[in-house]
Amino acid sequence: MLELRVVKRTGAVVEFDTHRIHGAITKAVAASEHSLEEREVDEIVDAVNTEIRGRFNDFYPNVENIQDIVEKHLVRGAHYEIAKAYILYRAERQKAREVAAERAIENAKLGKLTVKKRDGRLQLLNVKKVDDGLRRAAVGLGGAIDFDAILREVVKNVYDEVDSADIDRALVLAAAAFIERDPGHSFLAARLLRQRMIKEVAGRSITDGELDGVYRETFIENIKALIECSHLDRRMADFDLDRLAAAMKPERDLQFQYLGLQTLYERYFLRKGGACMELPQAFWMRVAMGLAIDEPEQRDDWAIEFYELMSQRRFVPSTPTLFHSGTTHPQLSSCYLTTIEDDLKHIFKSLGDNSQLSKWSGGIGNDWSNIRATGSPIKSTKVESQGVIPFLKIANDVTNAINRSGKRRGATCAYLETWHYDIEDFLDLRKNTGDERRRTHDMNTANWIPDLFMKRVMADADWTLFSPDEVSDLHHLYGRAFEAAYEAYEKRAREGDMNLHKVVKAKSLWRKMLTMLFETGHPWITFKDACNIRSPQDHVGTIHSSNLCTEITLNTAADETAVCNLGSVNLACHMSDGELDRDQLASTVTTAIRMLDNVIDINFYPTQEAHNSNMRHRPIGLGLMGFQDALFEKGLPFESEAALDFADSTHEWISYHALGASCTLAQERGSYPSFDGSKWARGLLPIDTLDLLERERGVPVEVSRTTRLDWDGLRQRIQEHGMRNSNTMAIAPTATIANISGCFPCIEPIYKNIYVKSNISGEFTIVNHYLVAELKSLGLWSDDMLDQLKYFDGNVSLIEGVPEEVKAKYKEAFEIDPVHCLRMTAARGKWIDQSQSHNVFMKGTSGKMLNQIYTAAWRLGLKTTYYLRSMGATQIEKSTLDASKFGFTQKREYQPLAAKSNAPAAPGAAASGGGGPLPTPPAAMRPASAKPTDRMEAKVADPQLCRIDDPDCEACQ
Repeated sequence: MLELRVVKRTGAVVEFDTHRIHGAITKAVAASEHSLEEREVDEIVDAVNTEIRGRFNDFYPNVENIQDIVEKHLVRGAHYEIAKAYILYRAERQKAREVAAERAIENAKLGKLTVKKRDGRLQLLNVKKVDDGLRRAAVGLGGAIDFDAILREVVKNVYDEVDSADIDRALVLAAAAFIERDPGHSFLAARLLRQRMIKEVAGRSITDGELDGVYRETFIENIKALIECSHLDRRMADFDLDRLAAAMKPERDLQFQYLGLQTLYERYFLRKGGACMELPQAFWMRVAMGLAIDEPEQRDDWAIEFYELMSQRRFVPSTPTLFHSGTTHPQLSSCYLTTIEDDLKHIFKSLGDNSQLSKWSGGIGNDWSNIRATGSPIKSTKVESQGVIPFLKIANDVTNAINRSGKRRGATCAYLETWHYDIEDFLDLRKNTGDERRRTHDMNTANWIPDLFMKRVMADADWTLFSPDEVSDLHHLYGRAFEAAYEAYEKRAREGDMNLHKVVKAKSLWRKMLTMLFETGHPWITFKDACNIRSPQDHVGTIHSSNLCTEITLNTAADETAVCNLGSVNLACHMSDGELDRDQLASTVTTAIRMLDNVIDINFYPTQEAHNSNMRHRPIGLGLMGFQDALFEKGLPFESEAALDFADSTHEWISYHALGASCTLAQERGSYPSFDGSKWARGLLPIDTLDLLERERGVPVEVSRTTRLDWDGLRQRIQEHGMRNSNTMAIAPTATIANISGCFPCIEPIYKNIYVKSNISGEFTIVNHYLVAELKSLGLWSDDMLDQLKYFDGNVSLIEGVPEEVKAKYKEAFEIDPVHCLRMTAARGKWIDQSQSHNVFMKGTSGKMLNQIYTAAWRLGLKTTYYLRSMGATQIEKSTLDASKFGFTQKREYQPLAAKSNAPAAPGAAASGGGGPLPTPPAAMRPASAKPTDRMEAKVADPQLCRIDDPDCEACQ
């Protein structure tokens, strides 16, 4: 488990101490003149501790986070008077800090504050020097930077004899607090963070004139030092380090926004003894070297070419690759897919494999459909099986125990076919009620649905559940072959020739599947036949499941663990003057395919089965991010036919060049070993497989077959020269690498136009910078407009005075027709040989709508879907807003708000970071003397969201 630490208000990070929570509660009890037994205090402390450790896995909580959680648990326990005392205490402490801050400001003006330097010397704080440094860092960022406000915020957070490092931190946090006002503050905060990093890596302050030389010198020195301490592969010394150092472009650091650079610094840069050993361009070069380490010729040239691609963020590999490239254990793959046999030894071997795969940052997709059902006989012991559920509980606990490379939680998804006798219990695994021994709260689940089941649902027909030990071939069949075998087993069951079976109404089971999906977010809906019928590798096995994030569709078997080798093209970086630079995109895709193919040979494989599979089939997954950015650049609403056509044509271009690049690599390096007999060898490309799916189903696949490029020529090339990779494309979630790249994740519409981002340094509000730029161009951006965006939770359609075309362009995910989003995914999917992580965003609670969405997904030929993100009535608390202008902070229904002028500026808002809605306390608990805290809370009635760093998902990337 990650060592839990806490971010103080100064930005300093200290160890988490439950004794402080115990003491604060005890003081609140005494102040309230009520009593709590020591046992009750301990129970509250334990509950707070459990929630904090469960929620804060990817960033550290700050003091406010912890205090909010304490307050919540006091209210939950109906200790209202104690909670009131606690709230009053917080308000008093806040007031004391404000008084101290004002005093600090006055002392700073009078030159009375001192600063402790690195060597221990004390010097008077020179506010002008701080101001000058701020202004130098902001050169080129335009006139929107509020230097006076930032400087005031910095001075408020310093004290006499403050460490110079604390001033550096305060500068970064102060700039980040104003990101909501203008995106330029994000670049300023990133530059200030970069200055801190340079001091840390260089071990001293450096001048602007020294920067270039120090940057390159420390790269060479630290590569050598990391090799000596056995952190990096010794072959890294074989590169021409002087040439690579000269090829770095330090000025590209200035392209980072704060969130991206801060994410790299906290999670990705290599460290030695806790000290950072990499600067941003050195990091990209280290990753590039690791990916070029096995290049037989011109290794330095390839490293520089890979560096150019990544440092411009045109293509970014997945998180495990960034973590481990060039290291002594280069586990560069993202996810693994396994099939578990109906054998006790293999079950526990698979659980052990899970732990090894997860240890090295791999997400897991487990196929459990082979395990016999509850009540089926075990011949050797003459007892009845307990079915698959108890083993899933063990898998859940293994997942929970593993900390992925010390940086990410273990993550697993279990898949089960819809005909499995235990399917109804499987649907209940994520419920919060019932027998905890049959619940898996830490593991994802997904339905593996055959087409025949969907046909039975639509026909309102019966569906029969079986135990796999009696129908052992069903799991390995699909299409018409599955239908024939399934119907034969049903006939045998009716004739009394099956030991264990159950007949249910298909529509009733479908309804329960959708109900559980809505209530718990699981199991996800994935389609077995579309995955298998369209698979290029149908000649050498069966796809039994997808992966953790539902974008990988590869064959698995007892001796083959499928491996995902991922990276994503950033479409935002290929836009120029509102148009897609197709030549540059083709170049990016070609080089990216080579980088991903290199991963296969360099990779450290935690299990032999993973090595077997990857070497035999050599699959890779080239993905996409920044699609929403590209639409903003083009001025296209997400919910438009023009955007649909752009999605289609863009991915046709990507697919054409990805397949062409793999074919070219086959000419250079040879085809993958299992190429013969594949769809590639038979002249079948992804676009051709839609007709195959339609014929097998006997139901139309409602996707256009329009093409624009020379696919016949590519078919001939592939049949002549082969393919280097069995699979080439898969669109993963990309949340973390999208943060690094400064773009919107994956293929999704914008989640919110304004939201609060939490990370290790605290929380800050982010506003859609495309929206800000457009409102500025229309003369509509102001403090008042920011207030209105907060009030309406980012929904510009509710703000009067904003033009209709702007409202259409900046619709948020929950405002967009989910079936339109499915159509876009289907349009891309016809070009892709694997699948896509498609989140479904649904507003409201209509079961009819839910059925229409997932039925449409099947009719459109989608292979998989990911999270259902549902939103009911939203309740917003905006305590940074002016109550005289906006009324009460609790809003249950929105009404359009007319624009007003001369509104006061909203202070820098930060969310409470609370874990769900806080029960509303009695009026008596709200002390009149308590001032509102500086925060923005969004309370969603039904937050079915990825729990890893909402609003994005970091499970895969």
